[in-house]
Amino acid sequence: MAAMRDLLAYGLREAERLHVPFAELRGEDIIRNSISSERGEIKTTDSLQSVGIGVRVIKTGVSGYSYTTQLTEDSVRETVKRAAGIAEASEPYAKLRLRLQYGDPVRAAEKPRVRRHPRGVEFEEKKEFALRCFEAAQAKGRSVATITTRYGEAYGTRLFANSEGTEVETELLITGLGLNVVSKEADVLVDASEGLGGTLGLEAYEGEHSPEAMGERAAQWAAEKLKASKAPAGRFPALIENELAGVLAHESFGHMTEYDFVQTGGSPLKGRLGEQLGSEHATIIDEGVVANPTYPGFWLPYDDEGARTKRATILEKGVLKGYLHTRTTATVEAVEPTGNGRAVDYSFEPICRMRNTYFTPGDLSLEEALQLVRDGIYAYGTAGGQVNFDGTFLFKAVRGYRVKNGELAEPLRDVAITGHILNLLREVQGATRDFKLKASFSGGCGKGRQYPLFTGLGGPHLVLKEATFGGEQ
Repeated sequence: MAAMRDLLAYGLREAERLHVPFAELRGEDIIRNSISSERGEIKTTDSLQSVGIGVRVIKTGVSGYSYTTQLTEDSVRETVKRAAGIAEASEPYAKLRLRLQYGDPVRAAEKPRVRRHPRGVEFEEKKEFALRCFEAAQAKGRSVATITTRYGEAYGTRLFANSEGTEVETELLITGLGLNVVSKEADVLVDASEGLGGTLGLEAYEGEHSPEAMGERAAQWAAEKLKASKAPAGRFPALIENELAGVLAHESFGHMTEYDFVQTGGSPLKGRLGEQLGSEHATIIDEGVVANPTYPGFWLPYDDEGARTKRATILEKGVLKGYLHTRTTATVEAVEPTGNGRAVDYSFEPICRMRNTYFTPGDLSLEEALQLVRDGIYAYGTAGGQVNFDGTFLFKAVRGYRVKNGELAEPLRDVAITGHILNLLREVQGATRDFKLKASFSGGCGKGRQYPLFTGLGGPHLVLKEATFGGEQ
């Protein structure tokens, strides 16, 4: 990476020569590998190396952005010149003037600590992960129609340098393993999925999260859903599983706290700092490095503006405590940046995005949480859905159960939870001690035509006094 580091320094000198008051350059060399199988046969293997440099300049409060995949001084010089030209051409039309929070320059180099980095593991072993998932699911399944498995990894070096003298080098790392099992009997078609992903070495896919364990669970859940009843519709006490809780924190609430949405009036949370929005049991955090060795989510010590990713408490015991900020949006509120300036890769300009967003755990055991629900619905996992900027949402659960007399009863399928996130936050009655985070190699967050961005989400199980479910009346 020495050559790319030299090119970033060269680009900053060129920006200074062009009398650009502020410039920042990001260089990346990232490898992405993926393997998928269907019905026990490897269907696709993809490998992509992404290398390039992105340049952002700010002149008279207006930004210009450009990038190059050619790692030469001539190309970097032209890219800096192009970014400066974009800023100058945009200046007469800019409605907002950007200001930066200036700080002391940062010098840092960090990498995640894992025992078995995918870089040093042979392709054949990774291929066997996918096939072992299939074999375990096939052996445990019932009326199996299709089994698809997937393994993916991304890793590499990211460099950042700016006019202030900040120089940051970090390593991106994410791995993921999962499968989907489809079972069919008569006119009943169901599916179930299982997986794990995040900034994890391959040692993570052992024991509880081995290919065999995940394959068996997915097959058993699909078989269970074949005899499950359709979920009833209406309002019920509810227990929300860790991943689904994280989806609610990220999709329904987190996006509304991104300050670009707040500043433009697109968020219903504008002007509501300090307001009690939820119950005392609802606390939501967004941060770049989560100190959990088992479920670390996505490891991100610095954002794409060279800022340390601070822990941001956006909701504390139901009270709106803060918004998520980039270096530029922080100046509007005269607060410290939270380290939320992020881009999918070097070809995009950083915008306000989440890192790891989650509900904090409480003090309940799972058994105590079920007793609180007493008679209601347990919604587990997420199978997609939709969310609107006003806070309304509909999410489908992977599976569900009736809760009767404080215990899990018959399984349910077609479980969907709907409502408005602010109403849901007021219904939070408690949270369990268990805590899980997940990040996805194959998915992620989408915003501003930038998709998919690696993010983590999760939390504990949440107990809701009542929630609205769709299904049969």
